[in-house]
Amino acid sequence: MCVTAVESRPAGGGTSHALKAVGELGARQSPSHRPFGARVKAFVALTKPRIIELLLITTVPVMFLAQQGVPDLKLVLLTCIGGYLSAGGANALNMYIDRDIDALMDRTSQRPLVTGMVSPRECLAFGITLAVVSTLLFGFTVNWLSAWLSLGALLFYVVVYTMILKRRTSQNIVWGGIAGCMPVLIGWSSVTDSMSWAPVILFLVMFFWTPPHYWPLSMKVREDYARVGVPMLPVIASNKVVARQIVIYSWVMVVVSLLLTPLGYTGWFYTAVALAAGGWWLWEAHALQNRAKAEATGAKLKEMRLFHWSITYVSLLFVAVAVDPFLR
Repeated sequence: MCVTAVESRPAGGGTSHALKAVGELGARQSPSHRPFGARVKAFVALTKPRIIELLLITTVPVMFLAQQGVPDLKLVLLTCIGGYLSAGGANALNMYIDRDIDALMDRTSQRPLVTGMVSPRECLAFGITLAVVSTLLFGFTVNWLSAWLSLGALLFYVVVYTMILKRRTSQNIVWGGIAGCMPVLIGWSSVTDSMSWAPVILFLVMFFWTPPHYWPLSMKVREDYARVGVPMLPVIASNKVVARQIVIYSWVMVVVSLLLTPLGYTGWFYTAVALAAGGWWLWEAHALQNRAKAEATGAKLKEMRLFHWSITYVSLLFVAVAVDPFLR
């Protein structure tokens, strides 16, 4: 595993210049230039809804597994709302902290703080409000174990990943990804108000899934990260090294995903899906490694094939988690 530390701010005063530009743009945005509809869309965008969709995909199926059937639908709804608000608050606070580098990266140049549609102060207040509301919602309508797990995930993402790891080490996404694994635990605890080996195993699946899911995207946009001094692994290591790490994590992920069945939590259906989807993942991971070894670059590297498949993989796996109890 390659670990490194780098300067956490771009050289040449780029960050301070970007922050100043963001502030000036926000100040220039008068109410007439920030219509209500556009403002609503901007605040929704702060929550990164597409990412939250993936988090909910890993939350609800675990509730079916914990219930060994259909969980209380009101509980599912409350858990989803609480999860959305908590993850949305974390994402908003992430954008507040990263507004300097977001202004310098092509892939984040249209985020609400960069365009001035939302001011930094508004974003900070919005993120904190969502964090408080989501914690109280979980505590008073679901249970306090789920509330503390949710708050812990938010704080880990904002403080440990965004503020400490992201700009300092290539292991940022490895350990920072823990926050994205927490919905699995929350889904289980919302039904049982306790923990078990099943959610821990699925937590580990998501832990080992996150790096090989995100590193291909980082390979695609490595210049963006390099420009702002964020040491994602593809920035500081060759494609061969990154691809080898992807293969290692992929094998561990697939092996861990198969542990649910021998421990008695799942049956033949989940096992079949895990084997088929995991086998295809490994095929794609090794294919990427082979292209990297052949020194393919640009479009020939086809790194985004694995990124897109990774989303399909996790969706299929967790659908199987939800369906399996009905076929046993």
